[in-house]
Amino acid sequence: MKNEILFDNGNHKWIVFGRDNEKKDVVIDTNEYLIVSNEEAVLLDPGGIEIFPQVLTEITQYVNTNNIKKIISSHQDPDISSSLAMWMDLCKDVEVFCSWIWTGFIAHFSMGTNLNLKPIPDEGMEIVIGKTNKLYLVPAHYCHSSGNFSTYDPIANILFSGDIGAALLPSNDSDFFVNDFEQHIKYMELFHKRWMPSNSALKQWVNYVRAINPGMIAPQHGTIFKGENVNKFLNWLENLDVGKWNMGDAANDINKAVWMKWKAK
Repeated sequence: MKNEILFDNGNHKWIVFGRDNEKKDVVIDTNEYLIVSNEEAVLLDPGGIEIFPQVLTEITQYVNTNNIKKIISSHQDPDISSSLAMWMDLCKDVEVFCSWIWTGFIAHFSMGTNLNLKPIPDEGMEIVIGKTNKLYLVPAHYCHSSGNFSTYDPIANILFSGDIGAALLPSNDSDFFVNDFEQHIKYMELFHKRWMPSNSALKQWVNYVRAINPGMIAPQHGTIFKGENVNKFLNWLENLDVGKWNMGDAANDINKAVWMKWKAK
């Protein structure tokens, strides 16, 4: 697994972990992010059970696990949440922030551990880290998940976007940053068309993000948008037609036959 420092001003740091060549082929590659602020650490979308050992090994290069005080889960999927019980066993008294609608679902990953879940209200909230600094949980509902949040850090000017901006890359050897946006589209397009159900929700999120004006947008899968690629990505996303699926003529014929049979009863 590779890691790279995205921001460091001496007291406040962002690190990304990913490109795991040791994972099984059937396990989708994910990015995990660590924020260290005045020695207090926050883990964003900590990953699944399968990659827990690799993530832990990388993170301990930067911080003692006792300093991890907060975990933020952007939504409920197992590729970001199924390792929570392991982190809770390791990092005593750590708080896990997730959408209020997913607390009862994420609790199924507890494996006997008492998950200290902190529900995020629909309108979002702010979290104090490092005693005085703040992270802002920005609503991203129906942008892949009905209870979904992005995390904005004004000090680093980085927005963690979860599955928004995700890309399914053909190789684990790629950089952490998008180099050629037009070429990168082919790795994002199918994912977004299938997993993003609402154009209006995406446009609302784009409006939020434009108001924030981050220097980086860091997704959970794929590569990070920086500089001019931030606006290129936002422009592409707000014009993408999502929430549609054409089953094809054969599937539509079968579907029509089933419907007519049911209607005739």
